[in-house]
Amino acid sequence: MSAPLSDDCAWLLDLQRGVIARWQAAAVGLDPRAIEALLRTGRWRPIYRGIYAAYTGEPSRESQLWAASLRGGPGAALSYHTAAELDGLTDRASNVIHLTVGHDRRIRIPADEGNGRAPRVIIHRSERIDEIRHPARTPARTRIEETVLDLTQVSADFEDAFAWLSRGCGRRLLTPSLLHEAVGKRGRVRWRGEILAALPLIADGVNSLLEYRYVRDVEQPHGLPAAKRQAKFIRGVRFPRSLYLDNLYEPSGLVVELDGSAAHLVEDRWRDIRRDNFFARLGIVTLRFSWADVTRRPCAVAVGVRDVLRCRGWGGVPRRCGPGCVL
Repeated sequence: MSAPLSDDCAWLLDLQRGVIARWQAAAVGLDPRAIEALLRTGRWRPIYRGIYAAYTGEPSRESQLWAASLRGGPGAALSYHTAAELDGLTDRASNVIHLTVGHDRRIRIPADEGNGRAPRVIIHRSERIDEIRHPARTPARTRIEETVLDLTQVSADFEDAFAWLSRGCGRRLLTPSLLHEAVGKRGRVRWRGEILAALPLIADGVNSLLEYRYVRDVEQPHGLPAAKRQAKFIRGVRFPRSLYLDNLYEPSGLVVELDGSAAHLVEDRWRDIRRDNFFARLGIVTLRFSWADVTRRPCAVAVGVRDVLRCRGWGGVPRRCGPGCVL
């Protein structure tokens, strides 16, 4: 019969969701021979090389993430999509685990090392591992601003990169100022200029890719005034309810709403109609544009916004965005 585990060992296993690394054994009073006995009798099972589950069932997702983190050794950090999963940036678990280690680490984890009990681990290297690793969160992972920037760097295009930026800030997981600071600490950043230009818009309330495209392709290149983003409006007295408007041109009483979905449920359409009718009674006009309008016909959208603004007293001078512009 194997010796009982120490209190320190039991505490560590509880923290790490039943997973422990061989390199942690000495610190919690666990003799290597005891580990071998537990493995031999089937009470413990290996997950990765030198990483063990202190139970016989299949490891949970949390146990798998702990195992991958420990497999990287002291100082390693879960990163990219895996860190995004842990911190609530995405609701989908990836079929691989991303792990970042110091640039001087020599570590290789074969694709089949998990023995079917844990996903494949992809290794990344960083010269700033001590700086980008979060100082307190467990299992060890990169700071959320570093995670977001990492994901922008592996995005297929800037639109996908912007989606990561806006998602992190829109879910209140970080701020544009934190991202700006993190960009400044990196020597090479793909789309540096575009990211730095997008962060003030996100800080101003641009929360989606469609809203970004409206500002970038409709409002700014055509010289239209800057709207107030995510403007808060209180409806009702006895039972007040907050409404948020995508773009409010406050002096002119014009609202521009952007509908990202190609199709809406009937109840959603009627809700939008009732909302538009409510604002019409207050003298506020609502224009609604779809993804196709903003991305394929930005100049036509600019014409519609300009005409309503002019009818409502705007004295600005719009401009054509190029030779083929219909403004």
